[in-house]
Amino acid sequence: MSLASPTDLRLIQLKDWLHALPGTPVLPDSIRPASSDASFRRYFRVDDIQGGTFIVMDAPPPQENVRPFIHVAEVFAETGVSVPHIVAQDVERGFLLLSDLGSTTYLSVLNPDNAHKLYMDAIHSLILIQAQGQPEVLPEYDRALLLRELMLFPDWYIGKHLGVTLSDAQTQVLNKVFDAILANNLAQPQVYVHRDYHSRNLMLMPKGNPGILDFQDAVFGPITYDLVSLLRDAYVQWDEELVLDWAIRYWERAKKAGLPVNPDIDSFYRDFEFMGVQRHLKVLGIFARLYHRDGKEAYLKDLPLVMEYTRKAAGRYRELVPLVRLMDELHDSAPQVGYTF
Repeated sequence: MSLASPTDLRLIQLKDWLHALPGTPVLPDSIRPASSDASFRRYFRVDDIQGGTFIVMDAPPPQENVRPFIHVAEVFAETGVSVPHIVAQDVERGFLLLSDLGSTTYLSVLNPDNAHKLYMDAIHSLILIQAQGQPEVLPEYDRALLLRELMLFPDWYIGKHLGVTLSDAQTQVLNKVFDAILANNLAQPQVYVHRDYHSRNLMLMPKGNPGILDFQDAVFGPITYDLVSLLRDAYVQWDEELVLDWAIRYWERAKKAGLPVNPDIDSFYRDFEFMGVQRHLKVLGIFARLYHRDGKEAYLKDLPLVMEYTRKAAGRYRELVPLVRLMDELHDSAPQVGYTF
């Protein structure tokens, strides 16, 4: 639906809300799309009376709830990282007025010349967040949630995208792999986890780089999760030697910061890879769901890279090799409809 549509009742309500704010710090009629994401949320940019800009979030109830965003924004801000400041809020209607962290994503500017600097900045901010993590502030990333995410893979990627029904034997293989992944994930030290710490949610900023967005689903969970999101990004790929170098630099800095990373680098990297497989399987399911349920075809082009990550990582570990064999079986038996990978 276009911005000008007279039937966009949410946008009309949003502009009315901006007009009614005490002192009206913004110019409501300047509102224009800023971005959207994989949820029902929309983001708009609006000018202020001094020539600056703000971001307006439209998070329609009951599909969305702004309370977690507000809470995590406060928690993360206290760690010293750059997150949007909440200027005004209407929790019941799902409207937030936020400070503007700009429009330059990491994804739009990353190149071989600047990648090391940008990733070191992102790792610095990640360690700031993790170093202040404590239980019972954010929801727990427990076995039930980790498994629910893994189940997106058989439900949406295998069942819906490939059009394949698993046999009992194949289901047993997948469940055994899931058990191995979960055992590793749950044994890892627990910290604050952003859950989508990657190039589309990190903003290039002149001061306090990076700006951090899309953190409303943050939890308390495995320490390697956000590092995997950052370095095995679904939207940008780096040579494995670079990823290993950055992971080691994170590990060294995390130890210096007193974080409880595995003291053995080989064991730490194994944790990183097992966590990666959990995330990659989840993302394969999410991208398939975004296409088949929500009609968001753009995510199909990102499936091959996520599948490559999954196969390479799983192929390196005895407990996960059956997953690679299962994927081979599934793709061989899938109907050839032009969008399988």
